[in-house]
Amino acid sequence: MDSVQPAPTLNAPTLSAPERARALQPLLDRHGVEIDRRRELTPDVVDSLIAQDMLRLLLPRSLGGQELPLIDFCEAVEAIAWADASTAWFVNQSNVSSATSAAAMPHEAALATFGSPGVGLAWGARHGASTAIRVDGGYRLSGTWSFASGGRHSTWMGAHSAVQNPDGTPHMRHGRADDRSFVFRRTDARIVDDWFVLGLRGTGSDTYTVEDLFIPDAMAPARDVLQERRETGPIYTIGSTLLYASGFCSVTIGLARRLLDAYIDLARGKHSRASINSMAANNAIQREIALLDARLSAARAFLHAEVRATYDAASAGTLDVDRRMRLRLATTHGMNEASDVSIAAYRAAGTTAILDSAPFERRFRDAMSASQHLQAMLGHVEMVGRHILGVENKLQNL
Repeated sequence: MDSVQPAPTLNAPTLSAPERARALQPLLDRHGVEIDRRRELTPDVVDSLIAQDMLRLLLPRSLGGQELPLIDFCEAVEAIAWADASTAWFVNQSNVSSATSAAAMPHEAALATFGSPGVGLAWGARHGASTAIRVDGGYRLSGTWSFASGGRHSTWMGAHSAVQNPDGTPHMRHGRADDRSFVFRRTDARIVDDWFVLGLRGTGSDTYTVEDLFIPDAMAPARDVLQERRETGPIYTIGSTLLYASGFCSVTIGLARRLLDAYIDLARGKHSRASINSMAANNAIQREIALLDARLSAARAFLHAEVRATYDAASAGTLDVDRRMRLRLATTHGMNEASDVSIAAYRAAGTTAILDSAPFERRFRDAMSASQHLQAMLGHVEMVGRHILGVENKLQNL
């Protein structure tokens, strides 16, 4: 690849990433309904994310990124989710995808791909039905992928696939079957507008296809393979799976906090038809609100404690399976606790919760959609339990 200039940079931010995220909340509140209707972010929201440099939060500093500590990233994602979950989902997905890909790409290729502040990267879920054939200088990629969150606002798309030799046998590298993440321009893919779903509608997570697309070596990182990782910072040592998990857990916590806040506001000013007292004077409601606050606060504290400990261990070169298991437990537990709090707040709001004009309905749909993500599946908790017990275990999603 030809030599490229240093990464374009925005003016150095005077506010932290969480502070910039909170500053975006009024805008996201105003645009939330339209984001849901359009099934994608509005242009004003995309422009504001770029202006606040919210798509390079984890990108290496060598590429003009901020390379934030993971706790700062989680707090920023949570703050965005409090206002709009689809926007937060896109911010998490794009940041983790871009940063972990760039960390395993040659520097000049990564700089040319991700150096600008508004490019973004979206890709769909891994599956076994794609083909990537090893050829001179790169790969020939074919397949269809779904759930490309934020793809409508991204310059780049990507896809995961195992690699085959031309004769159909598995291609081996580093003593294992070669499996890569292929990065290509969105214009190289055929996009199918099929994102008609319950919630998180604004992510625009469409399906896309490429057929016999040539991907050069420099654009085909094995992003979580130690031997190919160029960047050595703690974020890249933690790796993509637990970064996604930490961010998506933060989305659900921000969502649950907003629904609980809405429940509290409602209780302060509403009388239930089933009681002569105001909701705020009802002992059961007082108890429920306090306990829901405790559950959500405890889940958030557990997540943040493990995020900090994992980042510190990665910084010190001591990140091991035990520590990874703790973060896996905190993220999965947090997503499920947040889902339960969201459900309780929605149900407590009574018929108010179903009104488009109230702050519950859209966010409840978002919360229920987020709860179905792979990162929230309780199989992860079972894996942690086997690890604690010391029985035979298959380590995955670590």
